[in-house]
Amino acid sequence: QVQVLESGGGLVQAGGSLRLSCAASGRTDGRYYIGWFRQAPGKSREFVARIRWSGDSTTYADFVKGRFTVSRDKAKNTVYLQMISLKPEDTAVYYCAAALPVAGVIRSWDYWGQGTQVTVSS
Repeated sequence: QVQVLESGGGLVQAGGSLRLSCAASGRTDGRYYIGWFRQAPGKSREFVARIRWSGDSTTYADFVKGRFTVSRDKAKNTVYLQMISLKPEDTAVYYCAAALPVAGVIRSWDYWGQGTQVTVSS
């Protein structure tokens, strides 16, 4: 069992920056992935980025490449999502989630946080 808790959301002007945190607890080990997702009003939840808990693998959605960076502080059991050059279309509730791959494949994200609101004003 893994628990994740997001924090760090807020209101920022377009072009600004925010750093989201995802504190993980429970049975985390190097095999787990921590992912960031977001859901804007009236839209489906979408993948943003992910990192393997061991820190040796990251993946990003095309629309955030070059603007968002996912990283991990193992000592603090925390994964970060650093967001720069924010745009109004980045406005959404951001969630972190944990997944344990099976045979190297993530089949489902089983553990979710409650989400943190990010609002980017124009």
